[in-house]
Amino acid sequence: MRSRTFHRAALLHALFAIAAATSAVAQRTTPAGADSAAVVAAVNRLHDALAAGDSGAVLALLTDDVTVLESGAIENSAEYRRHHLPADIEFARAIKSERRVQSVAVVGDAAWVASTSTAQGEYKGRPVNSAGAELIVLRRIGGRWRIAAIHWSSRRRST
Repeated sequence: MRSRTFHRAALLHALFAIAAATSAVAQRTTPAGADSAAVVAAVNRLHDALAAGDSGAVLALLTDDVTVLESGAIENSAEYRRHHLPADIEFARAIKSERRVQSVAVVGDAAWVASTSTAQGEYKGRPVNSAGAELIVLRRIGGRWRIAAIHWSSRRRST
């Protein structure tokens, strides 16, 4: 149990360091070519799979050791599959969301995408009008970009 906690703490530390450096590093390391496009395409496939209700496609995009930070919780792949994935699919299918990629960085076999979003609609009988932020960290494994970490946060937008 201690090694799992240490692993998560180390991953969180790395995520925060990556997030803090995203803008400066992105300007120096992001190629305009195929790697950046492939990274963004992988993130888009995640969102498309959520909106389509395809949990198998979502899970296929994730690494086996993925870490998902959402709603104040930290989940591994099995925990995400059991807890937040069904609700994320339900929400993505019910609410119109617009996402904007703010920055993309590729450094060797690691990459990260920072995006913002807005979501509006009605979910479970309640109005939704929120702004969100997303940081997705990817690793190139066997020539394919897979999602190693996700951090989602959102807040209510003023009307």
